[in-house]
Amino acid sequence: MVDELIRTLAPQVLGALVRRGADFATAEDAVQEALVEAVRRWPDGAPDDPKAWLLRVAGRKLIDVQRSEAARRRREERVHDEPPPGPTEQSDDTLLLLSRCCHPALSPASAVALTLRAVGGLTTAQIARAFLVPEATMAQRISRAKRTLAGERFGTPGDVRAVLHVLYLIFNEGFTGEISLAGEAIRLTRQLAAAEPGDPEIAGLLALMLLHHARRDARYTADGQLVPLDEQDRTRWDTAMITEGVDVLQTALSRDRFGEYQAQAAIAALHDDAPVAAETDWPQILEWYDELARLTDNPVVALNRAVAVGQVDGPRAGLAALADVDPRLARWDAVAAHLHERAGDTERAIRHYTVAADRATSSAERTHLIMQAARLRTG
Repeated sequence: MVDELIRTLAPQVLGALVRRGADFATAEDAVQEALVEAVRRWPDGAPDDPKAWLLRVAGRKLIDVQRSEAARRRREERVHDEPPPGPTEQSDDTLLLLSRCCHPALSPASAVALTLRAVGGLTTAQIARAFLVPEATMAQRISRAKRTLAGERFGTPGDVRAVLHVLYLIFNEGFTGEISLAGEAIRLTRQLAAAEPGDPEIAGLLALMLLHHARRDARYTADGQLVPLDEQDRTRWDTAMITEGVDVLQTALSRDRFGEYQAQAAIAALHDDAPVAAETDWPQILEWYDELARLTDNPVVALNRAVAVGQVDGPRAGLAALADVDPRLARWDAVAAHLHERAGDTERAIRHYTVAADRATSSAERTHLIMQAARLRTG
């Protein structure tokens, strides 16, 4: 209970210190020292206002550091008189802290790592294991990110779209060992949605995550083999999570400020709504892809739209749409193989399945594509 409370409050306290103008790395060190104090003292009972306690202790740690620096007098004048408790101290700095971690000066990989460390509360070792890299490599990545942000101070949140992109990247990492990055992304997006309840695109991203994550138990067999969407056992989908995702999406759409995450969530909702794959409303999915294509020039949208075209107008029409998509794109050959197979061109389907397997980014996907090619060869 105490560990969960500390993990929830830590990013809020860090965000408050950053909002006050503290250097990111120094503020994080101060928060970590305050957390050590909390772990030592709170097992006997948490204070009445845990956040205020952590903020007070971290603030003192921060002042101690600043007093030891050359510019002691100037910095001390700025932070020595701690603001009294009040509405400001109770504010939610989730968006401010996420904006800091997702600063445009950082690479996507660095932004993801720093977000998981500072806002997600994961240890460097946990993040390293999640991304299958040595802990020292991840520590260097996080340290470089902090150095990049050194001296960059702001009291207002930055572009929320950059934050949503990083959260989306985290979600797409899915499950990697002990850490469910998909689960972490949902948790962080929930926090952001609570802090910014009026932004329909934040709600759209949360809905998208929920609607995809609801299928997690049906995506793989017991021995780890990938199960395509149209072959999944839909009784294993999380209906409560689907219901929540649909509710969140409908609320977002009602605000009449449309965005790409809402469109993607609508497509996911249509897939989740079909009791069996044959009853999927592909014409409506294609309409949403058309709308999504108007909102973004993302080539992945064009690739997925070709699949929808193939379902609505036939595989030849799907292949015609696919011809306009860059063939170097990941999954292009997998889509081509699927459409050629449906068109009855077995030889080309086998060739594309084989190329797709060579380009696969996971062993489960590679195995699935190899088995598809083998099935056609022996069929």
